[in-house]
Amino acid sequence: MPDDRLYFRQLLAGRDWAVGDPIATQMRNFSYLIGDRETGDCLVVDPAYAAGDLVDAIEEDGLRLSGVLVTHHHPDHVGGTMMGFTLKGLAELLDRVQVPVHVNEHEVDWVSNVTGIEKSVLTGHGHRDKVSVGAIEIELLHTPGHTPGSQCFLLDGRLVAGDTLFLEGCGRTDFPGGDRDEMYRSLQNLAQLEGDPTVFPGHWYSDEPSAALSTVKATNYVFKPRNLQEWRAFFA
Repeated sequence: MPDDRLYFRQLLAGRDWAVGDPIATQMRNFSYLIGDRETGDCLVVDPAYAAGDLVDAIEEDGLRLSGVLVTHHHPDHVGGTMMGFTLKGLAELLDRVQVPVHVNEHEVDWVSNVTGIEKSVLTGHGHRDKVSVGAIEIELLHTPGHTPGSQCFLLDGRLVAGDTLFLEGCGRTDFPGGDRDEMYRSLQNLAQLEGDPTVFPGHWYSDEPSAALSTVKATNYVFKPRNLQEWRAFFA
C-alpha cells in the first residue's frame, strides 16, 4: 500500500476542535481521524465536545465519516452524563450522520448508559477483532483497567492508546469500573507489542504528543513495577 494512502490526524480538544470550550481546553483530550485517501472513508476516534467540528475537519480534507471508534465510555471521550456533569459528543454526531459505532463488547452497556444511545446502535467487539476503513485495517486490543471495556487501536506502526497508556502515567483506576490489577495486565500486554509502534495517547499530559513505545517503556514510571505485588504496593 502506498505510504500516502493512510490519512491519520491527531487533533487536540480546545485547539483543533471545540475551540474556546473551557472544559475541552482544560481536559486536553486527543481525538484521531483515520482514513483511506483512495476510497475517501474515515473513522473518528472518541468524538466528544463539539463533535461536529471533527466531521467538518474530515469533510474539509475531502473525506467522509464512515464510522466511530470508541476507546471507553467516559464523557470527555464520547459525551454524555457521568458523575454530575454532561458533555456533548457522540449523540450529537449521530444526529448529523448515522454511522457504525465500534466499542468493546464489555463497554456496550456503559456507553449506552452514559450517552443515552440505544445499545442496538453500538457494535461490540472482542479482543483482536479488526475494523477496516477502506483498505486500512485496524486491530482492536481489549485493555481493561481504566474501564471494563477500554480498548486501544493498532494500525500501521501506531498505537492509539486512549486512557490506558499515556506517555507519562496511565489512566486512573478509581472510577466506577476501574480495576488496578487489570490495568497492570493490560500495560504488560501493550509492552509486549511487536514492532515498536508510536504511542498516541488519549490526553496530552506530557511534553510530546506521541512517542515510540520503547521510549515510553523506558521512561514511564508505570513500567517500573516488576510484578503484580510491586504494582499493588506502588498504587497503595
